[in-house]
Amino acid sequence: MFKYEKMLEYPINVKKKDLKMAKLLVAQFGGPDGELSASLRYLTQRFSMPDDKGKALLSDIGTEELGHVEMICTMINQLIKNATVDELKKAGLDAWYTEHNKGLYPMDANGVPYTAAYIQSTGNPIVDLQEDLAAEEKARATYENLMDLTDDETLLAPLSFLRQREVVHYARFKELLEYYKRKGY
Repeated sequence: MFKYEKMLEYPINVKKKDLKMAKLLVAQFGGPDGELSASLRYLTQRFSMPDDKGKALLSDIGTEELGHVEMICTMINQLIKNATVDELKKAGLDAWYTEHNKGLYPMDANGVPYTAAYIQSTGNPIVDLQEDLAAEEKARATYENLMDLTDDETLLAPLSFLRQREVVHYARFKELLEYYKRKGY
């Protein structure tokens, strides 16, 4: 089912180190409204969609969200590349460094580890799609907040791309929800 292409959906080439931004950006990796949660939510919910149309949409978007995880991790990795231990400590990343060195770990911006409790799946396509609409809006808002916190064009461009994908996903989920409501699900 999955085909991995060895290229990012949008090019990432962060030019300058920004440890504080890396600490914030990790929210879109392992936070409750991040890309990992979205991917696992949609890839789980697809099994209870009532038809192939719903299964296909959730499979497609869930798979794309995995690509977004890769983009976020690439940005974080580039933001912390070549950071010294002292720089990591000054940025409040000493606990991260203690357990993970510079390895990526799914957590939110406060250091709370990822949990499967972030994945909502009720088995009801109407309820799940409404959750998905909310999830896309929360992710969009988080991207906008992150964009407010930087003036680095090498970050703003991919963050803007990811924000726009949230808008597109929201529209596709809304179309599917309306279709299912018309069908009486």
